[in-house]
Amino acid sequence: MSANKTAAPNIADLKSQAARLRGKVIEMSHAAKAAHLASSLSCCDILTAAYWHVLNIDPANSADPLRDRFILSKGHAAAALYATLAMKGFFPLEKLESFCMDGGELAEHPPANILAGVEAATGSLGHGLPIGCGMAMAGRIKGEDFRVFALLSDGECNEGSVWEAAMFAAGNSLEKICVVIDYNKWQATARSNDTLMLSPLKDKWAAAGWDAHEIDGHDIGALVELMSAVPNGSGKPVAIIANTVKGKGVSFMEDDNNWHYRAPTAEEVSAAHEELGLK
Repeated sequence: MSANKTAAPNIADLKSQAARLRGKVIEMSHAAKAAHLASSLSCCDILTAAYWHVLNIDPANSADPLRDRFILSKGHAAAALYATLAMKGFFPLEKLESFCMDGGELAEHPPANILAGVEAATGSLGHGLPIGCGMAMAGRIKGEDFRVFALLSDGECNEGSVWEAAMFAAGNSLEKICVVIDYNKWQATARSNDTLMLSPLKDKWAAAGWDAHEIDGHDIGALVELMSAVPNGSGKPVAIIANTVKGKGVSFMEDDNNWHYRAPTAEEVSAAHEELGLK
């Protein structure tokens, strides 16, 4: 297993890795002319904290029954997950060139039972947490010591299935499951709180019976601290409300919802790489 959850994280190294991850995602969006770039960029720090410090995983044994599970419930950010898995060695980096290509394995939303490291087919929002609850309950029944992390979008919290799963997890004291909400304040065409009132989101998760925390979702140290502590002794599932910025890392993409559907030009890729310190 590759986790290093007992050692102090090297925050500088993790920030550099997050920048490289963002650079790769931007390249993939350009090559494939694919949407959802800004949604992928907002969660790169979360993925970096998880895969480069928190998770008990082994890319060489991706089906290990005792591995930690990470479910990208916001499946439209698949590019960020694919780039993460490739950088961690679950499959060759060259495979990223087939993202969104006809006949390729890297679909615009994660497929099931095709790619090593992809735990569930997601993209139809509201499914990742229910799946994760089933995994956590199965682990308890079988006496297997693994944790389940589910990364949700804020707009996904509009779904009733999310709250049914939340109440199920709390009712069954599934303390080894953790949700991280990528709270970037945007949905496809409008601000999240103008679509349905999510705020106060931390209070809603606490009211559902979760040990809820609210942090800066780009503070990798804070992400590592909270995620590494799962289960944290509270006897409750853990919810992390991670306040993020859509398009994070590139000034001309940040908090601009046009990048929910736009793909960058070659010139914009170059400018983004320069801002990320990759040139």
